[in-house]
Amino acid sequence: MSSHSTAWDVRRLPDARGRHFLVTGGNAGIGYFVAEQLAGTGATVILGSRDPARAETAALSIRSRVPDARVRHVPLDLADLASVETGVEALGLESLDAVVCNAGVLLDHPPRRETGDGHELMFATNHLGHFALVARLAPLLAAAPAARVVTTGSLTARSETLDLDDLQSVRDYRPKRTYARSKLAQMLFGFELDRRLRAAGATTRSVVTHPGGALDSLTPSRPIRLRTTGERLRGLPAGLLLQGKEAAAWPAVRAVLDPSVRGGQLWGPRVLGIRGLPVLEPVRGHMADEVLAGRLWDVSAALTGLDPFADAPGGTPRPC
Repeated sequence: MSSHSTAWDVRRLPDARGRHFLVTGGNAGIGYFVAEQLAGTGATVILGSRDPARAETAALSIRSRVPDARVRHVPLDLADLASVETGVEALGLESLDAVVCNAGVLLDHPPRRETGDGHELMFATNHLGHFALVARLAPLLAAAPAARVVTTGSLTARSETLDLDDLQSVRDYRPKRTYARSKLAQMLFGFELDRRLRAAGATTRSVVTHPGGALDSLTPSRPIRLRTTGERLRGLPAGLLLQGKEAAAWPAVRAVLDPSVRGGQLWGPRVLGIRGLPVLEPVRGHMADEVLAGRLWDVSAALTGLDPFADAPGGTPRPC
């Protein structure tokens, strides 16, 4: 693992001019810093966001830090399956080199909320929306020479398992648990996607990452989120264990850009999986359960009406 971390310089990223990267939730939090860092490579970065005003603020912020940054916005609400379809159409691309499935919703308190499609909000946004997005993007990803699907998971997923009979937390809704399960579903999807791509002989790779522990108080100030001196000082003690969102973006950025990264891998921070440079991690526990992942795939396809890369290597999603 040490050789991986020393060979990759998070401050000197490779040139990616001519490539196109879509980052969901790229207007805020970790997703913003993923977009900012990718924009520094010369690539065209597309912010997938449901809020045009916040996306424009993020784009202006990136341009202020990255001269001649190529960044734009497409409307994308992952909680709305119709928005996912129109958002992909709005890309106007013939190929896409990577999508970073980063956007997420974490609710702190009940009551349970549903989307307009009738799905529990966190499961719908964090997992089903990205499942449908990848399905819609399949032809664009297949048209790129070596595209990547990068799924952002969470450390919280390690302590959970999925109840396939209650994926949408109808019987047992506890917000933090429901969130963790939605992130586990995302990660299982990322691993299962790569297995199916390999079996089909496709060139697209699916990689899973997690950001470790990230705090706003340790994050560099940007127009999307200005931080006072007091906030930064109060966050200093936590810096011994945790990190800011700029550093938390490193695993996803490496998963997009590093040619040594392979499909089916898991990347996270080096120090206890919480902070530091991005390194390769073992895939263990429920995340390695291929039977569970396959069953989740079938349920997700039924709920969204799509089957990502069903016809790979051509890459056209098959309606269910």
